[in-house]
Amino acid sequence: MKTMAKRVCIIGAGLSGLTTIKCCLDEGLEPTCFEMGDDMGGLWKYQENVEEGRGNVFYSLITNSSKEFMAYSDFPTPENFPNFLAHTHMFQYLQAYAKEFKLNERIHLKTKVEAVTKTADFQSSGQWNVTTVDENGIKNDMVFDAVMVCSGHNYNPNMPMDSFPGIENFKGKIIHSKDYKKPSAYAGKNVLVIGFGNSGGDIATEVSEHASQFPFLEVDDTFTVRDNCNCLYKNVFLPKIQPPTIAFINLVEANVSATSVCEMQSRWVTRIFKGLISLPDEAEMLKEISQEQEKNSHKFPNLKRHTIEIEDCPAYTDDLASQIGVRPCLLPLFLKDPGLALKIFFGPLTNYQYRLQGPGRWEGAAQAIRTQNHRVMVPFRGGSVTCSNTQGFGLVNLIVSLVLLAGCCLVVWFQTS
Repeated sequence: MKTMAKRVCIIGAGLSGLTTIKCCLDEGLEPTCFEMGDDMGGLWKYQENVEEGRGNVFYSLITNSSKEFMAYSDFPTPENFPNFLAHTHMFQYLQAYAKEFKLNERIHLKTKVEAVTKTADFQSSGQWNVTTVDENGIKNDMVFDAVMVCSGHNYNPNMPMDSFPGIENFKGKIIHSKDYKKPSAYAGKNVLVIGFGNSGGDIATEVSEHASQFPFLEVDDTFTVRDNCNCLYKNVFLPKIQPPTIAFINLVEANVSATSVCEMQSRWVTRIFKGLISLPDEAEMLKEISQEQEKNSHKFPNLKRHTIEIEDCPAYTDDLASQIGVRPCLLPLFLKDPGLALKIFFGPLTNYQYRLQGPGRWEGAAQAIRTQNHRVMVPFRGGSVTCSNTQGFGLVNLIVSLVLLAGCCLVVWFQTS
């Protein structure tokens, strides 16, 4: 089903919200973003005292994805940044991104979205009533053609207290990792860390040295979360809401950086809102969701963390990229620029490759791919390193390229014969 939207409400100005604003602008849409905090950046804006309903990082947090994977597809991280970013570097990067693409003028800070409801003529218009409240308590009602929810799944902590019988008799302090800031507060205390995910592992290491629902959204019974299973088509759309004018960005657990997922989702959704990509009918979407749930049920345990997991993130982003028309075609690229094709085929799966062709093509994408090894090496060389001739190709690479090209031709020949 095709849809046509112009005015888009974006909820949240963090990692997902910022790229969503840019994707809307790239497609000629009119985004308005509401952020409840006093600055953009979402959980990457470190705060000692965390506001209710807002995610945050702890003081010593460092990303577990390298800066090349954390980068948006058309905005490489500075070469002098460390390869694994502290939250301060990540926030600086997001500030630079927002400044470069003039995103701040689209963001309303200290403004909370209180309600999102269908308009009376939703079946024909697909529009939404959005109620916001600012820092002075003043409410404002607006109508939007579409809504993109970019608050993610990290803002509402999960505290499975019923999993620990007798915990009500515990006299000590119980906190979620969301409220953890510095290890010094636990000096000399006996501390038990439950859970060994990314945050649990980091916190346990630090402390040892010293001692999902959307309540603002009212969409009848079409959005029901059970065991954190969100029943979204492509992890984005609710099949029962027609026309499809509300999207959930980055409401997933990904085994790659969140940047690649949320940016590709946003590029895909804005093309749908513009009427350039059509979704299948409700029955087909529900069928695909059921198939994905069945597949995931065998791979992941029935835990809240994993029921929104994407099993194969590269395949997922490639799927969306193909629908947009930005997935790189390696065989033609081998013929045109074998050196670049080899770097993509054998190199890291960074986001720049999705800017080489199609809608949103960026002239600097090829150079960003050629120089990514240079940016990785700079921090190891004291902040400066001479960039080699990235245009050079060499006899060995040429031979390898020809062998691979011949192999691809043989595969195609066998499949067609």
